[in-house]
Amino acid sequence: MDVPEWIMAGAWGLLAGSALLIGAAIGFLAPIKQRIIASIMAFGSGVLISALSFDLMNEAFKQGGIRPASIGFFAGAAIFTGANMILNRQGAKHRKRSGNQQPKQSESSGLALAIGALIDGIPESLVIGVSMLSGAGVSMVAVIAIFLSNLPEGLSSSAGMRKAGRSLRYVSTVWFTIAVLSGAASICGYTFFSGVSDQTIAIITALAAGAILAMLADTMIPEAFEEEHEFTGIITVTGFLVAFFLSKAEIGF
Repeated sequence: MDVPEWIMAGAWGLLAGSALLIGAAIGFLAPIKQRIIASIMAFGSGVLISALSFDLMNEAFKQGGIRPASIGFFAGAAIFTGANMILNRQGAKHRKRSGNQQPKQSESSGLALAIGALIDGIPESLVIGVSMLSGAGVSMVAVIAIFLSNLPEGLSSSAGMRKAGRSLRYVSTVWFTIAVLSGAASICGYTFFSGVSDQTIAIITALAAGAILAMLADTMIPEAFEEEHEFTGIITVTGFLVAFFLSKAEIGF
């Protein structure tokens, strides 16, 4: 029996989002050194930079040309930056930090951390659903890249949450919810934009790419550099090459 495409979109989004939960469990339960966490963050940053360059922006350019791709790219960065500024003032500034930078327990900071994690993940998940609209199946490069980048994100953030005094139940609930919502965002990406013009798809794809790059510059790369500044560059390049090879392998389902 054929599985509806929208269900497959949700399943792929949930799979990519599940890395957040896996990383959170490792970060909370396993005594991992901060330099190791930072190295994983650097690798994940390289993976995402490659994916948004060769898979997202390249596809946006092919579908809509330079103008829609540029509009979407800047809009995504602006939207993320604005939302991030608001959340920073509410206590989510260090949501990806693995050290003692995260605020101690409070209702407002806990909600801000959860919302911050959500806005980090939604653009990535939308891309998975949108990538299936061509009828060629899901972009496995996008799924793998997002999975690999989500793992250190959940790991680093949950390690910081543990040091801030948050409970295992709290951390598990936050990341399980984000993983489920990642699947829902993929479904939205597939259903809401089905049948729209190529220019619109290009804008949405580029918007996600812009938001992801802004997120990397604001959150993941600073965390990686602070703890692993001597080798951040080479580790990031390694992650970039892994994703680049995956994109050239043209993996798809």
